[in-house]
Amino acid sequence: MKKFTILFSFLLSMSLMAQNTILNQPLPENDRVTKGVLPNGLTYYIYKTGVVKDAASYYIIQNVGSVLENDDQQGLAHFLEHMAFNGTDNFPDKGVLNTLQKHGAVFGKDINAYTSFDETVYNMDNIPNTPELVDTCLLILRDWSNYLSLEDDEIDAERGVIKEEWRTRQNGPMRIFQKSLPTLFNNTVYAQRMPIGLMEVVDNFKYKALRDFYHDWYRTDLQAIAIIGDVNVEDVESKIKTLFSPIPAVDNPRERFIVSIPENDKLMFSSASDEEVTTAEITFGIRHPKNLGDETVTDLKESLLNRMATMMLSDRLKELSIKPDATFLGVYVNYGDNSRATDEFMLAISPKPDQQHAAFETVMKELNRAVKFGFTSEEIDRSITKFKNSYENQISKLNDRSHASIQNMIQKNYLENSTMTDIAKEYALAQQIFEALSVEEMHAKIKSLYTAKNRYITATGANGNKNLTEDEALQIIASAESDPSLTAYADAFSGKTLLGDLKIKKGKIKSEKANKATGSTTFTLSNGIKVHYKFADKNKNDVELNAVSYGGYSLVDDANLSSANYLNSLVRASGLGDYSSNDLSKVLAGKTASTGIYISDISEVVYGSSSTKEVESMLQMTYLRFAKPRFDKDAFEVLVGNLENYLISRTNNINEKISDSIKVAFYGKNNPKQPLFTHEYINSISFEAMQHVYAKRFENASDFEFFIVGDIKKEQLKPLLEKYIASIPTKKQTENYKDNSSPWLSKTIDKEIHLKMEDPKSSVRITYKNDFKFNLKDELVARALGDILTLRYMETLREQEGGTYGASAYAGLIKRPVEKAIIVVDFDCNPEKVDKLVSIVQEELLKIAAGDINQSDLDKTTTNYLKERGQEKGFNQYDMGVLTNFYRENYDMNDPANFEDIINNISVNDIKEFTSKVLNGADTSEIVVKPSN
Repeated sequence: MKKFTILFSFLLSMSLMAQNTILNQPLPENDRVTKGVLPNGLTYYIYKTGVVKDAASYYIIQNVGSVLENDDQQGLAHFLEHMAFNGTDNFPDKGVLNTLQKHGAVFGKDINAYTSFDETVYNMDNIPNTPELVDTCLLILRDWSNYLSLEDDEIDAERGVIKEEWRTRQNGPMRIFQKSLPTLFNNTVYAQRMPIGLMEVVDNFKYKALRDFYHDWYRTDLQAIAIIGDVNVEDVESKIKTLFSPIPAVDNPRERFIVSIPENDKLMFSSASDEEVTTAEITFGIRHPKNLGDETVTDLKESLLNRMATMMLSDRLKELSIKPDATFLGVYVNYGDNSRATDEFMLAISPKPDQQHAAFETVMKELNRAVKFGFTSEEIDRSITKFKNSYENQISKLNDRSHASIQNMIQKNYLENSTMTDIAKEYALAQQIFEALSVEEMHAKIKSLYTAKNRYITATGANGNKNLTEDEALQIIASAESDPSLTAYADAFSGKTLLGDLKIKKGKIKSEKANKATGSTTFTLSNGIKVHYKFADKNKNDVELNAVSYGGYSLVDDANLSSANYLNSLVRASGLGDYSSNDLSKVLAGKTASTGIYISDISEVVYGSSSTKEVESMLQMTYLRFAKPRFDKDAFEVLVGNLENYLISRTNNINEKISDSIKVAFYGKNNPKQPLFTHEYINSISFEAMQHVYAKRFENASDFEFFIVGDIKKEQLKPLLEKYIASIPTKKQTENYKDNSSPWLSKTIDKEIHLKMEDPKSSVRITYKNDFKFNLKDELVARALGDILTLRYMETLREQEGGTYGASAYAGLIKRPVEKAIIVVDFDCNPEKVDKLVSIVQEELLKIAAGDINQSDLDKTTTNYLKERGQEKGFNQYDMGVLTNFYRENYDMNDPANFEDIINNISVNDIKEFTSKVLNGADTSEIVVKPSN
């Protein structure tokens, strides 16, 4: 025995020595990234990936944000971002947008930018990678780097756009956030540098101020470009060197300082309220210094343990939140960015009404329970299993990694010196860390996060409530830290399976039929269910399931509609089979498999997704959705409590008031199919009615058409279908939807609504609808009309008038339950410009109906559709669409006659005739919301 003990001690010692050795090693670099720095200081990254076929994305990351502004420049970092789309040396005026839109890119989706406190990032996403366009996009990046025009008239035109962006986003929560900034950032310059800036600066800054900011900060030593996609790396790198090297480095550049958040020994506290905010929120945070030096395996270990600790604490708090007597609705737990130089351990608490103190006390006690006693071995094991599964999924889907995800990795490397790791090699290191991880080490980690220094609390108060004060918060914290009644968390849940003791009577596959048109197979099962299956590995290790049936809300009695509307929420919160939602998450720990249900106006759906190895788990859950759904009375009580809290939160929310006012204008105050969200509405929701609706909508699986698409071979799938889908009890009956839609109050609605607002704005909704026979061509013509209108309103309402940040225009055909066409235009705007902007909206529609249509706008639109369709074909989801449309809509998406041929032949006259038909005799509405104060 003594020899064994000595040997064990020796092996343990060697293991610890080995781990300590690797902890100081640098993290393994991702060799798929080509990185370089030009002599002028500009950094470039190139990442070759075919996740989007024949396309690439382009980014410029400016290490420049609003914290670098002088007092008289507040808002100019963001203003400059806008100006990058308003003229450069090689692309004057709107040349950047016009050039890219001709090749199918869409502003706001494919072409965009954002400005933050510390950085400004521009993107051109999924641009076809023809040699011409690669050169064009690189030239745009070059111009964004150093050659913006910044012309006087363009600057003046953009002032109004920026003001309307501010107006659109300014609301109660935003005003409270602004008040919390001094506490979040300990009274540093961050607190005075909201990226949107000050409107008095936007209105009045001199042209030179913007140009000075540009020349001071937009420079090569503070810039990185990233090209990600299906490109030739050597060719792109050569072009970058040729194109960007001549950009001159700035002599005697201003220091790009990093704002340090000073430490605070005493807790910092701020409380704010707003007339438009009627529910409370409490955020407790502790700032920690961020490592901006070269990363080692120690940093990986710290990151893993931080994430594990927050995950396990979050799971405990979620377990409390799903109890009817919980004092809070939920708690968001995170460890992440606070500023460029600091991270934060943070808990954001959403208390129930008038329970701020109790909620904060409960959360602080639970946090201190973890700090005092640590985590159980069962919790740690589950957490490790989840992380291992995540790593394995990432590795299997390495070639499916999105451009945005790759860009985020590159951006963190450039701005924060975060290592771009080789994920497979990182996983090997993580496994060593997990193998040596002890309960004591995890306990030490949570204790290290809960420091006495650098604490803060931001509290959102609610008028009429007893709001949390600083003294009360300090007292609650002190009491939790010294509470002698706290005991260790107990977790004995382990070794349970999804189906438990449930006995399933296996069915059979009665027939199997191949479909050459779709490359799919249809299985008819012994219980009458049909399953359409297609193997697709465009996305590796990914399988999707949809089961669809007609009926939906259209077959639900008016008295049960409120219950049906929240059935999805109850089902999600109740768990499945024998397990509550909390226990279900433990059973599924480390499994990439999920299912759910939803009901729409005319259908009900069971959906699921999984990794290849967990298809059986997905099908087991699908079986349970039909054969053994779970309805938890406690979950229902929690749901009702959440709805009551939501009712309070929306009471003074201006956007909710606008939405309610528009609904009343269309349908009246007491329409059972279009109800207002009130106490009476909540009281009409019934647990028994929810069970009844579910039973009726999901009682017969053979009325559902099943679709399974993904990376699983037919031979693997067939026995699983027989075991789990063919065994679902069924009935020999089918259902269809009915027309249960809500008519407008009248054919013509012209209404002006006045509401009290803290920050005045107007909201406009203009709608036309008419009977219209559905067909594929006109469906696409309608879509094109909506996008053409968006382009025209961008030019007129936004750029020419400066009256709105943007208008949303939509046109479409409705096939079910009744065939109709609809055109809708929505926008927020300056109240003083409402009449003029509404007039422009109507004039532009009439122009189009008369044939005044720019061929270039139509070309931009149809080119975008062809580009997007071509790129969609590289994903499994496209194949799901092919199957669904073939069997549910009776047409083949893959047949060019049903898409490409139509798009290529849409004419200006088609747009004109469609618009004219819709407007002629249409039901119309013009609803304008204006401030009353």
